[in-house]
Amino acid sequence: MTETGFSSFDTMVDKANRLLRDIEEANGWPKARRKQSYAALRAVLHGLRDRLSVDGAAHFGAQLPTLIRGIYYDGWKPSETPVKLSGKEFLQRVREDFPYAVDGGIERVVRTVLEALERHVSEGEWDHLKSGLPNSLASVLS
Repeated sequence: MTETGFSSFDTMVDKANRLLRDIEEANGWPKARRKQSYAALRAVLHGLRDRLSVDGAAHFGAQLPTLIRGIYYDGWKPSETPVKLSGKEFLQRVREDFPYAVDGGIERVVRTVLEALERHVSEGEWDHLKSGLPNSLASVLS
């Protein structure tokens, strides 16, 4: 656990590191590839955030660990959402925002990030997230 000298900060950093570690382990990436796991998380979060309604994005964001919430909201323009994306378009957008070549392709990266996120939010919120997306995109979250 990271020691900042302030227990609330230590907890926030620990939760963020656990989420990144979940992504790394699922993809078989060593900790040395932390920038890659961060980039994957950021690309998927921004794709989801921009596809959701403003209310849906705010509800989902409230469930995220505090530091991850900052990544989620970074650069958000609520007046420009939701952006209509099919499942295929969502994957393309994540691919454009994720500058690494990886085994298994972008679909695997997206699935592992989503699986990690699902473990860090409530089941009810995850179901609410899926219900706010078109079927072609919700199927990516299943």
